[in-house]
Amino acid sequence: MTAAPVGYAWPVRASFVTAVAFVVLGATGLLGGCTPASTYVALGDSYTSGPAIQPQDPSVPGCLRSQVNYPHLVAPDLPLAFRDVSCSGAQTKDMTASQDVDPDPDPAPQFDALDRTTKVVTLGIGGNDIGFVDIAETCVRLATEQPLAAAPCRTYYTANGIIGDRIDALKPRLDAVLEGIHRRAPSAKVFVVGYPDILPEDAADYVKCRATLPVATGDIPYLRDKVEKLLNLTIKNRATLHHAIYVDTYAPSLGHDACQPPAVRWVEPVAPAADAAPVHPNRFGMQATAADVRSAMQAHGVTLG
Repeated sequence: MTAAPVGYAWPVRASFVTAVAFVVLGATGLLGGCTPASTYVALGDSYTSGPAIQPQDPSVPGCLRSQVNYPHLVAPDLPLAFRDVSCSGAQTKDMTASQDVDPDPDPAPQFDALDRTTKVVTLGIGGNDIGFVDIAETCVRLATEQPLAAAPCRTYYTANGIIGDRIDALKPRLDAVLEGIHRRAPSAKVFVVGYPDILPEDAADYVKCRATLPVATGDIPYLRDKVEKLLNLTIKNRATLHHAIYVDTYAPSLGHDACQPPAVRWVEPVAPAADAAPVHPNRFGMQATAADVRSAMQAHGVTLG
């Protein structure tokens, strides 16, 4: 090759200059930070968190959050980073305030997990606001104290007007939660998950579990229709009002209520026979809910892997 004269500069091809520019710009972009990953955020109470279902998440032990609850089962199918902040005992107020749990540490407000990168949200909330656990405990106690009464729990709550008042009070709280989600995660699709059937549709089936679910036979239709079904209807209506998608997990025709045998039921009775909390979904129930959530996501345009 002929040597270049002194002071001569070899011509540089435009393509080479362009390539160098791309490398420099790419390096600058890397140094400046990457675009945050889009997220799936799971919000909710114990019917979401899965208390006692093993293995449990050790990061916030007081939340009793299972690593095989329905959000954890759905998350691998989504091309999104995953944040599960559900917590046993959570109420609507715990979306924006730290929840007091035992043992410490207390979790951050659940809404702290939301931001503009959030593309999918699941929410299961409302039962603790109306005192779901308190109602169940009261009905068991009254059945013991008034063994000859046909429906002592229905009599007690109807006379005091408690259930209706609590559900009326829940409506604006659900409105605030759903508005808060949309405000913090404006591009997210929100799936509001209802509560699964706990009691049999046919009261005659109740005899199967009187020992493990000690509630007066006459209270079964009251608790089923005037408490849980009414709660689910309220949650569904508020979700629809705020353009969220309601996921119906109440399926009595499938026969998986708490009065069914251990290998069949999706919700445990007062005396659990599986690694689940009393009157809460077991791992079969979590798997069934995950299937319902996946179906709802597919039906509403969420890409699943």
